[in-house]
Amino acid sequence: MKEKKEAKQFLKEFIKNKKLVGSVHPSSKTLTEKMLENINFAKTKIIVEFGPGTGVITKKIVEKMSADATLLVFELHKPFYDNLVEEFKDKPKVKIFNLCAEKLNMVLKENGFEYTDVIISSLPFSNFSKDLTIKILKSAINCLKHGGKFIQFQYSLANKKTLKNLFDQVSIKFTVNNIPPAWVYLCVKKQISSFEKKQI
Repeated sequence: MKEKKEAKQFLKEFIKNKKLVGSVHPSSKTLTEKMLENINFAKTKIIVEFGPGTGVITKKIVEKMSADATLLVFELHKPFYDNLVEEFKDKPKVKIFNLCAEKLNMVLKENGFEYTDVIISSLPFSNFSKDLTIKILKSAINCLKHGGKFIQFQYSLANKKTLKNLFDQVSIKFTVNNIPPAWVYLCVKKQISSFEKKQI
């Protein structure tokens, strides 16, 4: 019943704001599993999520993360943000921000962190300008620890070249068990990054 309610809400919000929502349906169980399968949650202490929507992947992260881990969630679409705040109000280790993902560096510093171990992103980059996409990706790279992972799903391979230019390693998996079918990018930060945090 709850899944049906989330699906209806997702479609409603997509119709109202296609640019920010970016999909007609929440992530499937299969896509969620593929997004999280390469994370060692026992050793991951600082987790960031971009664009969680109704929180399907967020809930699974919370289930898997260790007791001493912190999850920082960025949701710019206000209706989704409000729902997430209510959903996780009793989870002090889950912090929700109604901010653009580009502000990650600021949020990390304000919460006493220098870097994040992993970033899980559902942002609809195909709806963003190239300039904004690059700004968000550079911010992500600068805030990842060396060897950190940026995991992103998309509905096309349009950003494949950009991601391969920015990250040392990029592997891609595809699933048809999602609406619509999706590609999952697993990107690993270069050991020596060409971008410095002071540039952001």
